[in-house]
Amino acid sequence: MAELADFCVFSVLVTGSNRGIGLGLVKRFLELPSPPQWVFATTRDMEAGKSKEVRELACKYSNLVVLQLDVTNLESIQAARKEVEKCVGEGGLTLLYNNAGLLDFKDLQAENAKSMMTLYSVNTIGPLLMSQALLPLLKKAARRSPCQGLSSSKAAIINMSSNLGSIELMAYWDRLPAIGYRCSKTALNMITKAQSLEYAADGIMSVAIHPGSVKTPKNPIPEITVEESTRDIMVVLSKLCEDDNGTLLDQLGRRIPW
Repeated sequence: MAELADFCVFSVLVTGSNRGIGLGLVKRFLELPSPPQWVFATTRDMEAGKSKEVRELACKYSNLVVLQLDVTNLESIQAARKEVEKCVGEGGLTLLYNNAGLLDFKDLQAENAKSMMTLYSVNTIGPLLMSQALLPLLKKAARRSPCQGLSSSKAAIINMSSNLGSIELMAYWDRLPAIGYRCSKTALNMITKAQSLEYAADGIMSVAIHPGSVKTPKNPIPEITVEESTRDIMVVLSKLCEDDNGTLLDQLGRRIPW
């Protein structure tokens, strides 16, 4: 795409990228006119059938590294960080895309503590732990970048959020209550805002992105395909600037109210 001709990042890590949007994003990065020197894809189970495609992709692209990663497990996160650091060295990590997530459809009466804690563990705490662990590498990338201001080509944390987490919008409420999921994404939005205030001084941008209502086996309100979503997200990433720091955007770059 012409819009991506000048989009260049040294390194990127996408969590939950053995399938769906995560895998789609990995493919998009690999296909850039100027692809990253390092692309890190992650999967919880390296040997699972669902990880076959990303493993095969790594045989085709020498700049793709597939890592075992459970975003709810601190030891797993630290092990992945060490592998990333071995590869990127002093170049650091340019872009952390916290994509891994769970969707649950329970309404107010059906929601329960176990379900909500699982959703928060993956959707909210996971991105927080990943950002904490990889912060030193993001700082390295920011320091070494010639880019002025904030951008995803310098250093950025992108948190995959949802318009279901917008308290003002309450999107699809009648069709998709999903109480625990909504709450976990609202909390993730707060983390994103806090990161934008804390890390901007280090040259690191923090943005939350809603990928659109993507067609998946579990989504009852499909509107766009993975291909359409990831295509649009890449354009948004290429255009992010200081004004976008600490915002929630949709896959077309439009601001969503908190």
